[in-house]
Amino acid sequence: MKKMEQIELNAYHNEIVDDMRSVVQKYRRRFGWDIPEIDQAAADNLIVTAMHQALEDIAVKLAG
Repeated sequence: MKKMEQIELNAYHNEIVDDMRSVVQKYRRRFGWDIPEIDQAAADNLIVTAMHQALEDIAVKLAG
């Protein structure tokens, strides 16, 4: 049997994905405003990489 925390997390999976997509879209818009001739693939890679790093930083602090 799964732990209750995992069951609860599974229930929120789609919402978490939607929230993450919203954050990506937020920064895609900001890059677009600041750099009109943007390389979107490069910008997307930078955004996702920064999000990974931010999540790692948060995980370290939570494990603290």
